[in-house]
Amino acid sequence: MRSTGSCAALTVRIGVLKFIVRSAKTEMANANVTHVTDANFEQEVLKSDKPVLVDFWAPWCGPCKAIAPVIDELANDYAGRLKVVKMNVDDNPQTPQRYNVRGIPNLLIIKSGQVANQIVGAVPKRNLVQAVDSAIA
Repeated sequence: MRSTGSCAALTVRIGVLKFIVRSAKTEMANANVTHVTDANFEQEVLKSDKPVLVDFWAPWCGPCKAIAPVIDELANDYAGRLKVVKMNVDDNPQTPQRYNVRGIPNLLIIKSGQVANQIVGAVPKRNLVQAVDSAIA
């Protein structure tokens, strides 16, 4: 009987480890996505020579997690033509406040230092592609 308990405990531990590994993979950054802060937002975003897609997000936000793979795809698809950045709103409250970010996910497309488009909520990829195509045209 003890082996059954040990086996169940081992199964639980393996399940927890799988969850941790999956979570770590989700949090890993795409090479084409830059994480920005209140301190470097001006330099990384407003002074960029390319249009910038800014993803305001938080780790606890389900819809943010849902669109994260789409943001990564866009970063890869538009590499060299669009800069993609993410900002954690919990760690960086000043910039979201400056741009009146009231809900997340909240995506801004900034071109030449000005907001060219704003998309609030988890939207289909085609909506994001249309907005990005318009900004890089």
